[in-house]
Formats: sequence, structure tokens, C-alpha cells
Amino acid sequence: MSILRRKKDASTTITPQMKVSPEIQSVTTGGETFAQINAFKIGLLGGLGVLVALVIGGLVTQLGTVLIYVGVALFIALGLDPLVSRLARRMPRALAITIVFGVVVLVLAGLLLTIIPIIVTQTSNLINNFPTYITNLQNADWFKSLEQQLSGVVSVDDVVKNLQSFLSPDKVLSLGGGLLAVGAGVASGITGTVIVLILTLYFLASLRSMKRVAYRFVPATKRANFADITEQITGAVGRYVVGQIALALVNGILSFIFLTIIGAPLPVLLAFIAFLLSLIPLVGTVSGSVIIVLVCLLASPLTAIVAAVYYLIYMQVEAYVLSPRIMNRAVAVPGAVVVIGAVAGAAIAGVLGALVAIPIAASAIIIIEKVVFPKQDAK
Repeated sequence: MSILRRKKDASTTITPQMKVSPEIQSVTTGGETFAQINAFKIGLLGGLGVLVALVIGGLVTQLGTVLIYVGVALFIALGLDPLVSRLARRMPRALAITIVFGVVVLVLAGLLLTIIPIIVTQTSNLINNFPTYITNLQNADWFKSLEQQLSGVVSVDDVVKNLQSFLSPDKVLSLGGGLLAVGAGVASGITGTVIVLILTLYFLASLRSMKRVAYRFVPATKRANFADITEQITGAVGRYVVGQIALALVNGILSFIFLTIIGAPLPVLLAFIAFLLSLIPLVGTVSGSVIIVLVCLLASPLTAIVAAVYYLIYMQVEAYVLSPRIMNRAVAVPGAVVVIGAVAGAAIAGVLGALVAIPIAASAIIIIEKVVFPKQDAK
């Protein structure tokens, strides 16, 4: 018994090497040990962490416009890289970049010199002549008949008057912040376009070197797999950009031809709306079609009905004929993911977020298929 007691006493003896830190002291109460932590030190460190996070958030907010420029330029560069790579098989890469970038600049210059002035003129005419369109609409026989049928449900005349008041030229200018704010916005847009073009040229020229530097941050044993996945992601993003622009161009050109044939008001403006919104997959085509049909209603109900039938047919053709042929090499993204991604991206970052959401979803699908699933299957 004495030997057992001595062993027990020796096991409970605290040696100098076992001294507890002054910040954490052991206290024995009722046979249980609790840690007393220096609350002031933890609170100070936590407060400093919060301050650092706020500073980083403020910097990101201040640099938001610059980050958007960089993101858009990188997005465009990835879209143009497949064309550059295809031309680089027959000529030096520097010459291929010069040709592709020159074509892009010429297209933008053509838009600025030809189509954009027409769009501005037609938009101004729509705003200025909107009261006349509303008056003609109220005097139409079919509108009066519709108002009589819905008299007990909703006042169609009040709805039209509120819409007319909301879209009056003064209200539109006030929504834009006045003429000075609109002019500043136009100047900012031109400056942003120039910056994006310059960044796109630099990204096109240094895209391969940027990838090589990024690969160096990965351990050598995993570098080949990482490079393969990165090439697949950038290739999918590039194919998506090219394919979506091609689909938008098809919709814009066909819309202009069709709207001109049926005598729709402002065909160039409506075709530009169709092109712009078609850059957003699924959701954009539907939204553009609804806007065009509503504007066609200002001309006549027959024009609106014909436009609605056309866009219903076009959306089926786009979904089952055009999109599979143009997007055959891009990563297939489920329709539900496309809708959710487009809506979420639009809620976070507007139109740009909706455009970028689908390539991000495609990249996530590639990572899941190439990284996550193989790891799960190996277990």
C-alpha cells in the first residue's frame, strides 16, 4: 500500500517544467479543472481582426470599378483566346492577336459610328413620343373594349395614366440623375470601354505566361492535373463566350429583319435589346421577347400577336436547334442551374453577374467531375 501511495503522490506532483502559462491558470473546483482565459487579450485580438476585415472590405469597395474592368477584360480575353489559338496554328501568335483584336476594335467602332446613333435617336423618339403612343392606344377600339370588360376588376385607364406619368421625359431624366449625370455616365462608359480594351489586349498577350505562373504555386506532384483542369475550365469559358455572343447575334439580326417586315416601331432599338438580353442565357431571351411584344403593342394588337408568335417559335428553335449546334463543345450546364445562376448573378452584380454566373457554374461542374467525384470514387 505504501508503494502505491508514493506512486500516486509522484504522479500528482507539479514539476517546474510543468508550470502553467500566466494567461491560462488551472483552478480545481469540486474535482474538475477549468481554464481561465485572458478575456481582454482575446477581445483585443478579435477587435483588431474586425478592423482589418473592415479595412479590406472598404478597399474592395473602393476598387470595385477596377475589379469589374479586370473581370470583364479577362472574360473577353478567355472568349477570344480560342480564335487566337486557332489562327496561331498558321501564323505567329503576336500576329494572330493583332488580327483578332483589330477585328474587335473595328466592330466596336462600327457600332459606335452607325448603330449606336440610331439607337440613341430611336430611344429619344420613344421617350418624346410616348404620350402620343399612349393617346393612340387609349383611343383604339380594342383598348376601349378591354377596359369595359375589366371595369369591375381593375381600372386599365388608371394603369395607363400611371405608366405615362412614370415614363414621361422629365421622370426619365430624373431617374438618370439629370442631363449632367447622364453625360458623366456616357463619358465614364467610354473611358471604361477603352480601359477594358487595353486590359483585354494585355491579357491576350500574356494569358499563357499567367497560366504558367499560376501553375508554379501548385506542388509538382499535382501540377499536371491542376494544369489540365485549368485548361479545361478556360477552354469551356472561352467556348461559352463565343457561343453566347453568336446566339445573341443571330437573335439580334433575325429580330431586326422580322421587326422591319411586320412594321414594328423602332426596329433597330428593339433588335439591339434582343441582342443585349440574349447574352444572358434562357432568362435573357424571354425577357427581351416580352419587352419587344409590349412595345409592339403600341403599334397594334395584331403586331404584338405576330411578334409573340414569332418569339415563341424562335425560342424553341434556339433551344433545340441553334444552341446545341453552337454550344456543342461547351460544358453542358443543366437548365435549372442556368436559371438559378442567372438570377443569383443578376441579384449580386446586375447584368455582368448574370453573364459571368454561367461560366462559373460550368467551371464548378468541371471541378466536381474531375476532382470531387474521383476522390469520392477512390474511397
